[in-house]
Amino acid sequence: MADSASESDSSSVDGGMLIPSSPASREQFQKRIESLQQENRVLKMELDTYRLRVKSLQEENKALRQASVNIVSYLQLIFQQAKAEQEEEFISNTLLKQIKTLKKEKETLALNYEQEEECLTNDLSRKLNQLRQEKVQLEQTLEQEQEALVNKLMRKIEKLEAETLGKQNNLEQLRREKVELENTLEQEQEALVNRLWKRMDKLEAEKRRSD
Repeated sequence: MADSASESDSSSVDGGMLIPSSPASREQFQKRIESLQQENRVLKMELDTYRLRVKSLQEENKALRQASVNIVSYLQLIFQQAKAEQEEEFISNTLLKQIKTLKKEKETLALNYEQEEECLTNDLSRKLNQLRQEKVQLEQTLEQEQEALVNKLMRKIEKLEAETLGKQNNLEQLRREKVELENTLEQEQEALVNRLWKRMDKLEAEKRRSD
Protein backbone atom coordinates (compact mmCIF):
# COMPACT_ATOMS: atom_id res chain seq x y z
CA MET A 1 0.00 0.00 0.00
CA ALA A 2 2.91 2.38 0.77
CA ASP A 3 4.55 1.56 -2.58
CA SER A 4 1.38 2.36 -4.52
CA ALA A 5 1.05 5.68 -2.70
CA SER A 6 4.63 6.56 -3.58
CA GLU A 7 4.04 5.73 -7.24
CA SER A 8 0.95 7.98 -7.29
CA ASP A 9 2.98 10.93 -5.99
CA SER A 10 5.81 10.73 -8.53
CA SER A 11 6.57 9.71 -12.11
CA SER A 12 9.72 8.56 -13.96
CA VAL A 13 11.58 11.00 -16.26
CA ASP A 14 14.88 10.51 -18.19
CA GLY A 15 15.40 6.93 -17.17
CA GLY A 16 14.89 7.15 -13.42
CA MET A 17 14.64 10.80 -12.29
CA LEU A 18 11.49 11.33 -10.19
CA ILE A 19 9.49 14.57 -10.51
CA PRO A 20 6.43 15.78 -8.56
CA SER A 21 3.08 14.55 -9.77
CA SER A 22 1.23 17.82 -9.32
CA PRO A 23 1.13 19.86 -12.58
CA ALA A 24 2.47 23.05 -10.96
CA SER A 25 5.41 21.32 -9.26
CA ARG A 26 6.19 19.22 -12.34
CA GLU A 27 6.20 22.30 -14.58
CA GLN A 28 8.46 24.20 -12.16
CA PHE A 29 10.84 21.24 -11.97
CA GLN A 30 10.94 20.92 -15.80
CA LYS A 31 11.62 24.65 -16.19
CA ARG A 32 14.48 24.34 -13.71
CA ILE A 33 16.05 21.53 -15.76
CA GLU A 34 15.61 23.46 -19.04
CA SER A 35 17.19 26.55 -17.46
CA LEU A 36 20.23 24.55 -16.36
CA GLN A 37 20.56 23.00 -19.82
CA GLN A 38 20.35 26.44 -21.48
CA GLU A 39 23.01 27.86 -19.14
CA ASN A 40 25.24 24.89 -19.93
CA ARG A 41 24.89 25.53 -23.69
CA VAL A 42 25.73 29.22 -23.26
CA LEU A 43 28.82 28.36 -21.21
CA LYS A 44 30.00 25.93 -23.90
CA MET A 45 29.53 28.61 -26.59
CA GLU A 46 31.58 31.13 -24.57
CA LEU A 47 34.34 28.55 -24.07
CA ASP A 48 34.46 27.84 -27.84
CA THR A 49 34.67 31.61 -28.50
CA TYR A 50 37.67 31.99 -26.17
CA ARG A 51 39.38 29.02 -27.78
CA LEU A 52 38.95 30.57 -31.24
CA ARG A 53 40.38 33.86 -29.94
CA VAL A 54 43.48 32.09 -28.54
CA LYS A 55 43.94 30.27 -31.85
CA SER A 56 43.66 33.58 -33.75
CA LEU A 57 46.31 35.18 -31.54
CA GLN A 58 48.62 32.21 -32.10
CA GLU A 59 48.21 32.56 -35.86
CA GLU A 60 48.92 36.30 -35.67
CA ASN A 61 52.06 35.57 -33.66
CA LYS A 62 53.18 33.08 -36.28
CA ALA A 63 52.60 35.64 -39.05
CA LEU A 64 54.62 38.28 -37.16
CA ARG A 65 57.51 35.87 -36.70
CA GLN A 66 57.44 35.06 -40.43
CA ALA A 67 57.42 38.78 -41.25
CA SER A 68 60.49 39.26 -39.04
CA VAL A 69 62.30 36.49 -40.91
CA ASN A 70 61.40 38.13 -44.23
CA ILE A 71 62.74 41.49 -43.03
CA VAL A 72 66.05 39.94 -41.98
CA SER A 73 66.34 38.17 -45.35
CA TYR A 74 65.66 41.45 -47.15
CA LEU A 75 68.36 43.26 -45.17
CA GLN A 76 70.85 40.48 -45.89
CA LEU A 77 70.11 40.86 -49.60
CA ILE A 78 70.79 44.61 -49.36
CA PHE A 79 74.13 43.98 -47.66
CA GLN A 80 75.10 41.46 -50.35
CA GLN A 81 74.29 43.99 -53.07
CA ALA A 82 76.33 46.64 -51.28
CA LYS A 83 79.25 44.22 -50.98
CA ALA A 84 79.01 43.42 -54.69
CA GLU A 85 79.03 47.12 -55.52
CA GLN A 86 82.05 47.59 -53.25
CA GLU A 87 83.96 44.84 -55.04
CA GLU A 88 83.08 46.34 -58.40
CA GLU A 89 84.27 49.77 -57.27
CA PHE A 90 87.51 48.25 -56.00
CA ILE A 91 88.21 46.82 -59.45
CA SER A 92 87.42 50.18 -61.02
CA ASN A 93 89.75 51.92 -58.58
CA THR A 94 92.53 49.45 -59.43
CA LEU A 95 92.15 50.26 -63.10
CA LEU A 96 92.01 53.99 -62.40
CA LYS A 97 95.29 53.75 -60.51
CA GLN A 98 96.93 52.63 -63.75
CA ILE A 99 95.67 55.71 -65.53
CA LYS A 100 97.61 58.66 -64.18
CA THR A 101 95.56 61.28 -66.00
CA LEU A 102 92.43 60.25 -64.10
CA LYS A 103 94.14 59.97 -60.71
CA LYS A 104 92.54 63.08 -59.23
CA GLU A 105 89.03 62.14 -60.42
CA LYS A 106 89.54 58.65 -59.05
CA GLU A 107 90.53 59.96 -55.63
CA THR A 108 87.56 62.31 -55.55
CA LEU A 109 85.23 59.53 -56.63
CA ALA A 110 86.64 57.16 -54.05
CA LEU A 111 86.23 59.76 -51.31
CA ASN A 112 82.63 60.46 -52.29
CA TYR A 113 81.90 56.77 -52.49
CA GLU A 114 83.33 56.15 -49.03
CA GLN A 115 81.26 58.96 -47.59
CA GLU A 116 78.09 57.66 -49.24
CA GLU A 117 78.88 54.11 -48.16
CA GLU A 118 79.44 55.20 -44.57
CA CYS A 119 76.24 57.20 -44.59
CA LEU A 120 74.33 54.27 -46.09
CA THR A 121 75.87 51.82 -43.64
CA ASN A 122 75.02 54.03 -40.68
CA ASP A 123 71.49 54.53 -41.94
CA LEU A 124 71.01 50.81 -42.48
CA SER A 125 72.47 50.05 -39.06
CA ARG A 126 70.10 52.48 -37.37
CA LYS A 127 67.13 51.03 -39.23
CA LEU A 128 68.22 47.48 -38.42
CA ASN A 129 68.59 48.30 -34.73
CA GLN A 130 65.22 50.03 -34.75
CA LEU A 131 63.60 47.01 -36.41
CA ARG A 132 65.20 44.69 -33.88
CA GLN A 133 63.97 46.81 -30.98
CA GLU A 134 60.48 47.00 -32.46
CA LYS A 135 60.52 43.24 -33.01
CA VAL A 136 61.55 42.60 -29.40
CA GLN A 137 58.93 45.03 -28.07
CA LEU A 138 56.27 43.52 -30.29
CA GLU A 139 57.13 39.99 -29.16
CA GLN A 140 57.09 41.07 -25.52
CA THR A 141 53.78 42.87 -25.93
CA LEU A 142 52.24 39.91 -27.75
CA GLU A 143 53.55 37.50 -25.14
CA GLN A 144 52.13 39.64 -22.33
CA GLU A 145 48.77 39.93 -24.09
CA GLN A 146 48.65 36.19 -24.68
CA GLU A 147 49.56 35.47 -21.07
CA ALA A 148 46.94 37.93 -19.82
CA LEU A 149 44.32 36.44 -22.15
CA VAL A 150 45.17 32.89 -21.11
CA ASN A 151 45.03 33.85 -17.42
CA LYS A 152 41.69 35.60 -17.94
CA LEU A 153 40.37 32.59 -19.82
CA MET A 154 41.56 30.20 -17.11
CA ARG A 155 39.86 32.32 -14.43
CA LYS A 156 36.68 32.34 -16.51
CA ILE A 157 36.84 28.57 -16.94
CA GLU A 158 37.46 28.04 -13.21
CA LYS A 159 34.53 30.32 -12.40
CA LEU A 160 32.27 28.47 -14.84
CA GLU A 161 33.36 25.13 -13.42
CA ALA A 162 32.66 26.36 -9.88
CA GLU A 163 29.22 27.66 -10.93
CA THR A 164 28.44 24.40 -12.71
CA LEU A 165 29.52 22.42 -9.66
CA GLY A 166 27.37 24.63 -7.44
CA LYS A 167 24.38 24.09 -9.69
CA GLN A 168 24.98 20.35 -9.68
CA ASN A 169 25.15 20.39 -5.88
CA ASN A 170 21.89 22.35 -5.73
CA LEU A 171 20.28 19.81 -8.03
CA GLU A 172 21.50 16.96 -5.86
CA GLN A 173 20.14 18.77 -2.78
CA LEU A 174 16.76 19.12 -4.48
CA ARG A 175 16.77 15.43 -5.29
CA ARG A 176 17.63 14.51 -1.70
CA GLU A 177 14.90 16.80 -0.38
CA LYS A 178 12.41 15.21 -2.80
CA VAL A 179 13.35 11.73 -1.56
CA GLU A 180 13.01 12.89 2.05
CA LEU A 181 9.58 14.35 1.32
CA GLU A 182 8.47 11.12 -0.34
CA ASN A 183 9.73 9.10 2.63
CA THR A 184 7.96 11.43 5.07
CA LEU A 185 4.74 11.21 3.06
CA GLU A 186 5.00 7.44 2.94
CA GLN A 187 5.49 7.28 6.71
CA GLU A 188 2.54 9.59 7.32
CA GLN A 189 0.34 7.52 5.02
CA GLU A 190 1.40 4.33 6.78
CA ALA A 191 0.70 5.89 10.18
CA LEU A 192 -2.70 7.07 8.96
CA VAL A 193 -3.54 3.58 7.67
CA ASN A 194 -2.47 2.09 11.00
CA ARG A 195 -4.70 4.54 12.91
CA LEU A 196 -7.62 3.68 10.62
CA TRP A 197 -7.12 -0.02 11.22
CA LYS A 198 -6.94 0.52 14.95
CA ARG A 199 -10.09 2.63 14.77
CA MET A 200 -11.90 -0.10 12.80
CA ASP A 201 -10.76 -2.74 15.29
CA LYS A 202 -12.02 -0.57 18.14
CA LEU A 203 -15.39 -0.03 16.43
CA GLU A 204 -15.78 -3.75 15.74
CA ALA A 205 -14.95 -4.55 19.36
CA GLU A 206 -17.51 -2.03 20.57
CA LYS A 207 -20.07 -3.49 18.16
CA ARG A 208 -19.46 -7.02 19.45
CA ARG A 209 -19.88 -5.86 23.04
CA SER A 210 -23.16 -4.09 22.19
CA ASP A 211 -24.48 -7.26 20.48
